[in-house]
Amino acid sequence: MSDTPPDRLSVDPSSPHHDADVLQRGVGIRFKGEEKTNVEEYCVSEGWVRLALGNRVDRKGKALTVKLQGVVEPYFQNN
Repeated sequence: MSDTPPDRLSVDPSSPHHDADVLQRGVGIRFKGEEKTNVEEYCVSEGWVRLALGNRVDRKGKALTVKLQGVVEPYFQNN
């Protein structure tokens, strides 16, 4: 496995960008230089993250999110 996290990753198992092996390894996200722990999805090349809004969910049970633009820096927490 590579030492760099993927360009795009999602924690939602129904997403085409979900990768359980990478998530199990542990991915941390710095967004605009600040550590974020509520990231649902990110894309480095497009420069955005989707952050969960507390524990709110939509009618299908998925977390409500907000998409923010900025510098995204993913890294592996456990090597």
